Amino acid sequence: MAATVLVVDDSRAIRQQVGDALATAGYSILEAEDGVQGLLRISEQPDIAMVICDINMPHMNGLEMLAKLKADPSNAALPVLMLTTEGKADLIQQAKRSGAKGWIVKPFKVDQLVAAVRKIVGR
Repeated sequence: MAATVLVVDDSRAIRQQVGDALATAGYSILEAEDGVQGLLRISEQPDIAMVICDINMPHMNGLEMLAKLKADPSNAALPVLMLTTEGKADLIQQAKRSGAKGWIVKPFKVDQLVAAVRKIVGR
């Protein structure tokens, strides 16, 4: 059975690009448009193997979603990879302190993204 990856990004194009890359690599994909929807998807789908999350989104940004996710003991171990246009060191450190497993700056290389997912998910 393929590992399921949740892609949380307010850009439909990015969700499609990430989803296509990971589906080609053998992963199942779920999507969410913001942090609120992302947390809802996680609560509905307990078999999610990892989350790829943008920072800048409406309703709830990626750092807020990460903090809420990690504060919930039932989801604290769920790995999160940040995928964002932001490259500021302070944001990267904040995300790592909050529990992010990695950080990739957009635009991203498909092979780099797939390699990161394989490293995190272990498949």
